Amino acid sequence: MRFSRSCLLAVLFPLVKCLTYHGADYSSLINLENSGKTYKDGGATEKFDAILHNHGVNLARIRVWTSTNNEDYSLSYGLALAKRAVALGMDLLIDLHYSDTWADPGHQAIPSSWPTTLSGLNTEIFTYTQSLVAAFSAQGTPITFLQIGNEINNGMLWPVGEISVAGYSPLSQLLNSAANGAHAADANVQVAVHLANGWDGAGVSSFYEQIFIAGEFSTSDFDVMAFSFYPFYDSAATYAALLSSLNNVVAKYGKDILIVETDWPSSGSCPGVTLSQGGIALTPAGQETWVNGIKTVLSEVSGGHGKGIVYWEPGWIGNAGLGSACSDNLVVDNSGNTLASIALFSADM
Repeated sequence: MRFSRSCLLAVLFPLVKCLTYHGADYSSLINLENSGKTYKDGGATEKFDAILHNHGVNLARIRVWTSTNNEDYSLSYGLALAKRAVALGMDLLIDLHYSDTWADPGHQAIPSSWPTTLSGLNTEIFTYTQSLVAAFSAQGTPITFLQIGNEINNGMLWPVGEISVAGYSPLSQLLNSAANGAHAADANVQVAVHLANGWDGAGVSSFYEQIFIAGEFSTSDFDVMAFSFYPFYDSAATYAALLSSLNNVVAKYGKDILIVETDWPSSGSCPGVTLSQGGIALTPAGQETWVNGIKTVLSEVSGGHGKGIVYWEPGWIGNAGLGSACSDNLVVDNSGNTLASIALFSADM
């Protein structure tokens, strides 16, 4: 049995806690392999998911879009990647975008083949979620965590479920339908609600104060509060703000917490960006420091509810900025060789 440095420290010094889940979202991997990309760890060529697992990853986050094209993260693509993850010994966190393409705070398009009325979408999202969860179970890869939506701060399935247009009730109904569909297929699946900007205590509290509506979405419908926490997009995204925000919602709702998206630069620069946590270098060592700081925050969340961290797309060669203004946020170089920060999955989570 392999012990990470952080877990060993947790044994020797009980105040240093090892998180339960050490995660990576490497959803792009099969597409990258199909384009000819390969990876090396210590000079030896290996599959990137195996490298991640060898370095401590025990939770694979896999996005699934409603597209039927494997290049666009179809269900069949997700099932194939999940088979590999489970064979390596990982648990699964399946991230449902409920869209044919990216869903995030600025984009939440209804799938092209789905209805566009609230009643029709409630039926569709129940059936789709139930069928998808059943498909993962049927191939021997049951889902541990299921995200019903991706960064849904302003809702999903716009404009029907868009909070700024329709208020909270349509979204509350849709989340209830999605959760019911998941549980109809697998009573043990843990349902997660995912918001961007986990550090924004006012925004997070406002969402949860309004999303629970009698006869619609309730606290019993889900298990985990999932958050993105990036240093690129707002200088207020500090560790202190994150801890305050998380402790506020944990005190009120008692849910477990996962940070399901984060990154830090390994090299280069971040033009026009003030990174939210000062004093951390843009190096592999800085990547470890950033993630270790999140681990410290989660270890300080009350009641032991801080459960894990997921690093977003650590091996996406050809897209090293990962949507940010920073040059490179990967834990591999352009040739697929692992950087020293590959250790963050074991040592800093």
